[in-house]
Amino acid sequence: MVDFATFALQILGMAEEVKSLNFIEHIIEEDLKTGYGSNQLRFRFPPEPNGYLHIGHASSICLNFGLGLKYNAPVNLRFDDTNPAKEEKEYVEAIKKDVAWLGYEWDTECYASDYFQQLYDWAVELIKQGKAYVDSQTSEQIASQKGTPTEPGKPSPYRDRSVEENLKLFEGMKNGEFKEGEHVLRAKINMASSNMLMRDPVMYRILHKAHHRTNTDWCIYPMYDWTHGESDYIEQVSHSLCTLEFLPHRELYDWFLDQLVSTEKLRPKQREFARRNLSHTVVSKRKLLQLVTSGVVAGWDDPRMPTISGLRRRGYTPESIKNFADTIGIAKRENVVDVSLLEFHVREHLNKIAPRVMAVLNPLKLVITNYEEGKEEWLDAENNPEDESAGFRKVPFSRELYIEQEDFREDANRKFFRLKLGGEVRLKNGYIIQANSCTKDSEGNVIEVQCTYDPKSKSGSGTEESLRKVKGTLHWVSIPHAITAEVRLYDRLFTDPTPDGHKDKDFMDFVNPDSLEKITGYLEPSLKDVQVGDQFQFQRMGYFNVDKDSTQEKMVFNRTVTLRDTWAKLEQKD
Repeated sequence: MVDFATFALQILGMAEEVKSLNFIEHIIEEDLKTGYGSNQLRFRFPPEPNGYLHIGHASSICLNFGLGLKYNAPVNLRFDDTNPAKEEKEYVEAIKKDVAWLGYEWDTECYASDYFQQLYDWAVELIKQGKAYVDSQTSEQIASQKGTPTEPGKPSPYRDRSVEENLKLFEGMKNGEFKEGEHVLRAKINMASSNMLMRDPVMYRILHKAHHRTNTDWCIYPMYDWTHGESDYIEQVSHSLCTLEFLPHRELYDWFLDQLVSTEKLRPKQREFARRNLSHTVVSKRKLLQLVTSGVVAGWDDPRMPTISGLRRRGYTPESIKNFADTIGIAKRENVVDVSLLEFHVREHLNKIAPRVMAVLNPLKLVITNYEEGKEEWLDAENNPEDESAGFRKVPFSRELYIEQEDFREDANRKFFRLKLGGEVRLKNGYIIQANSCTKDSEGNVIEVQCTYDPKSKSGSGTEESLRKVKGTLHWVSIPHAITAEVRLYDRLFTDPTPDGHKDKDFMDFVNPDSLEKITGYLEPSLKDVQVGDQFQFQRMGYFNVDKDSTQEKMVFNRTVTLRDTWAKLEQKD
């Protein structure tokens, strides 16, 4: 795993040196020197609409669209929609929303399904050239004949069917005359190839399922390897950038192109980069779907999910995700990136933009005994010390306040700089107070603290008393003015850094039972008119945003991230 400390050093180094080109950019620069015109550059982001995009896709999105911006080249958003059994219009719309939310604009919205007729026509040409044939074996029989990496495969008994018979059968497949699994179309390449993918790969299979765009127009659907390169060629994509698992596919990508490219048109290049996995999560769409269907999470956009929609709902910003993708960079070797780095980037961005407010999440009543009953005053509070233009707001102060339970102890050592009996603290934006006594319930729990305040110590008043230094400063909320909200405290979805990396255990065994805690929070009244998506720093508590479940009657806040990396501290103790 790539540790966070290493990346932190890298970040510091970036401020001091000009960032060098990644290896993909080097490839493009070399191509521009050896014959590519800058007007020929075109990139694409080609998701399959069989689930929501996740943080792993963010690197690919940022890479392709980032190259488009760098070279002033168009970028297509293409949906590789060739499997109607798993694809839905819902996923298409979610993907478009995610890419737009990240701040990118695509040149053309494309679908592999737009090319079904062209792909079929090309397949017919391959049959006529003796380079493709209809195989009538089961998938199991085909698999058993593939051989091994060290042993050649065995040719299908249908490999030498006549062109006429193949054409007739393939047309019958298209017209819905056969059952699923009865026939497939295979490319006739080399059953002895050292690359298993070149051993007569399947090009088409029969699927009697309605497609989200073409409905029931087609009974056969092209396979990914046949579709992808040809779609790139149709769209005149110059550089088809894929993750490393597609490296063995490059030979097949090129073979299919060899059969149909024209010298008059640009030939796409496939190049590969490493997938970056994130710790304490899974990014397999199948496993993410399992989390949804099993009820572990509330949906694809659950704030604990590593989906872009989940991160958005939790309060992550497009800037933080793009900065994260930029920091981890593009590499040739896969590794696991500590989720702490992603959290670092959202903290860094929210620190700059998030207004500061006061909220108490674990309340303890505090009564200022020498403060006049029924009196209230409105204090000036800075909205964001990182942004001078953010200005100030008014917060109400009264005799009865809430503070955090953990901010008070009857007895404490010298290192406890919060409130204790006989000790003093400053109330944020307010006065210096001293704790004099406390009240307990029948079980011995403190339920109220009685204090006195120094009326001349008001923050910003300029008096000698206001300038007096005390070691602790506490946030608080006026009880008569407080508004309540449901606060959802989210944590890591998995307790293990690599939950799907254990051969002897299921990834579901590592689901964190404490990944979500719902509590009632008490908030300053300035938050009564917030909108869904609004982001705040609850002072001393963390960064929070308004969830879509909020109503006029009940506000809901999600914790985006704590102020500090508490997980790192826990792991150090272990």
